[in-house]
Amino acid sequence: MLIRKLAPVVGAVLALPGGVAMAQTPAPAPATQQTQTQTPPPAPETDKDKEASTVGDVVVSARASDVRTSIDSISYSLADDLQAATGTLAEALRNVPSVDVDPQGNVSLRGDGNVTILVDGRPSAILSGPNRADAILQLSADRYARIEVMTNPSAAYSPEGSGGVINLITKPTPAAAPGAPGAPAATTTTGSLRANVGDNGRWNVGASGSRQSGKLTLTGDVSYRYDDQTFSFDRLREQLDPAGAVTSTTTTSQQNNSTQKGAFGRLSAEYRLTEKTMLTGELRGNRFDVDGENQGLFETRDASGQLLNAYTRDGDSAFVLDGWGATARVLHQFDTSGHEWSNELRYDRNDNENTALIVNAFLTPIAPDLYERQRWLSAQETIGFTSAYTRPMSDGSKLRAGYELSISRPDQDNVLRRGASESALAVVPALSNRFEADQTVHALYTTYERPFGEKLSAQFGLRLEQADIDVEDVTNGIRASQDYFRAYPTGHLQYKLNDEQTLRASYSRRIQRPQPTQLNPFVTYGDPLNLRSGNPDLEPQETDSFEAMWQLRRGQSFYQATAYYRDTTKAFTDVATDVGGGVLLTRPENLGARRDLGVELTASGRLHPTLRYNASLNAFRQEIDTAGIPGARNREGDLVTGRLSLNWQPTAKDFVQVSGFWQGDQLLAQGTRESGGMLNLGYRRKLSDTLSLQFTARDLLNSFGGATTYDTPQFRERVDQDINLRAFYLGLSWSFGGPRRQPEQFDFSTGPSGG
Repeated sequence: MLIRKLAPVVGAVLALPGGVAMAQTPAPAPATQQTQTQTPPPAPETDKDKEASTVGDVVVSARASDVRTSIDSISYSLADDLQAATGTLAEALRNVPSVDVDPQGNVSLRGDGNVTILVDGRPSAILSGPNRADAILQLSADRYARIEVMTNPSAAYSPEGSGGVINLITKPTPAAAPGAPGAPAATTTTGSLRANVGDNGRWNVGASGSRQSGKLTLTGDVSYRYDDQTFSFDRLREQLDPAGAVTSTTTTSQQNNSTQKGAFGRLSAEYRLTEKTMLTGELRGNRFDVDGENQGLFETRDASGQLLNAYTRDGDSAFVLDGWGATARVLHQFDTSGHEWSNELRYDRNDNENTALIVNAFLTPIAPDLYERQRWLSAQETIGFTSAYTRPMSDGSKLRAGYELSISRPDQDNVLRRGASESALAVVPALSNRFEADQTVHALYTTYERPFGEKLSAQFGLRLEQADIDVEDVTNGIRASQDYFRAYPTGHLQYKLNDEQTLRASYSRRIQRPQPTQLNPFVTYGDPLNLRSGNPDLEPQETDSFEAMWQLRRGQSFYQATAYYRDTTKAFTDVATDVGGGVLLTRPENLGARRDLGVELTASGRLHPTLRYNASLNAFRQEIDTAGIPGARNREGDLVTGRLSLNWQPTAKDFVQVSGFWQGDQLLAQGTRESGGMLNLGYRRKLSDTLSLQFTARDLLNSFGGATTYDTPQFRERVDQDINLRAFYLGLSWSFGGPRRQPEQFDFSTGPSGG
């Protein structure tokens, strides 16, 4: 059945012309890949669109690869993604194969929402934890050069994130031109400025710069975004009796208008203490502000349609997220072959305040107004230490080993006040709570990679982790803890059929630990019909992931087909339970199991000398075993996601892009979540060597919304979302300074220096 449904789409992808494609360089062999350091030793220099190597007086140049692969990763260039030039990280990720981002900013890999996001191979506090979706919708994408996807990462990476790892690779630091032997290093200053103005008052600006003088390099970037956002949703909830008949119906219609402001800044310094030792320091900070106006109408009717209850909920809300962090690193390179040892210490803190003042006006039956003031405060400290050692061998093999420490300390304080007026509010003890947690993970890992002849290479890895988690409901004096030791093996094989075709196979075991806040049993208040709590009995979910891949590079064409199977035990899912009066309590539970079997196809090439395409399709069958979950039943379904981008360059100065994607349904333990698709348009005009004009249109058809349905013995529900993401931007980008720069850092697959 699945094959019949997908045959036309699969055929369209595979039938795309394969004679020529986006010009691409061959994938580097594992034994000669660039070492995984943020500040590598001097290498052949590149400009923005060219990679050059020099032998005597001969220079060979080619367009830098839009798609690069290694034994355990694939990375995609953002250089020609016009949506990334003016949009947020969400827009950039939506154009990457395997990756989906829903309207709320939640990221998934091949349908699995448990994903780890790194920046330059290192953990990012702002892109982890409960506020990650907000950051993805606010962070500007123009500071990233490539996005690397690892669905089966090696043991050098944390196994956290059952779906895999997304590595955001920042734009490289400009490098000074080499001088004569023994002469002082040249001083180079480079930078860029960006400004985009959109409809409905939207705008964003950004700047980045670098100054290299002698042994010291300073780099920094800042950005600011302002967006207006409107969204609405309609809910229909039906209560059922034991025979399945409807006893009451509740409808909810809500509208939200918000302004979103986000600022980000980063400053880093690199100092070459000696020819072999590099010191690096970084400071970073961010602030996100969201102010909203909310209006809602709630109505409940009996089985005959008679109105029983009606009231409005109107008010204002505010969300503020402040974060800052620092990193210190020492890298010692024993020689120029990649033999090195690095030690890195990271600290991050995020403070979040979410407030709302709501007025409930009761229409039927008539009653005095009820005021509610909600205030959620949360803070999280994250401390990380990594010591990583890399040793290339004379036979082309490579050994990596390391130790990692990760400490996370979330702290929450939720308070709900109610009263007949704003001046008469009193705390509701049953819905107010203080919560603290501490999660510590120690890890040891090693990977060994080596060639077996000219065609076969392999990488084997093992990671050992000890996790200790303590949570405390301070208000009620309730404590819970988990501690466990796990081993996570990985394996990767690569075989070159010929100069054009490569086969790969891989396996990894991964884990998804509950966020400490998911273990908090306290019930928090959403609105009169919706409550939420954590689950102190929630256990980690574990995934065994298998992949087999075929890849073809012919001339300037690229094709890839990947078959995969994922077997997950104790997978997380949200379960809603009717606690009476039409009120639902939602909390996380462990499924019995979830299995995913699918095929992902990727193709890129030329349809014409001036027209290039990128296409991908992911089709998979998902099976859910809901053992032990009340109101749920085993489910299975055929799911499809895909994307297509057409890039037309009619002249050397003009570039036009049309892109779109479709995100299929997602199975839930109690229902289904629908997503939808988006069509985008972009145009770039090169005004000079340093100045460009660009125009982008996002979600032209205003089609990216979605609906969620629940179907249980107690209730049925459908929630339809209308999120207006349509936006138009006109902007300028200007670059200045020297044209030379270091090669992009893209292949972190062989083991991150920062975890």
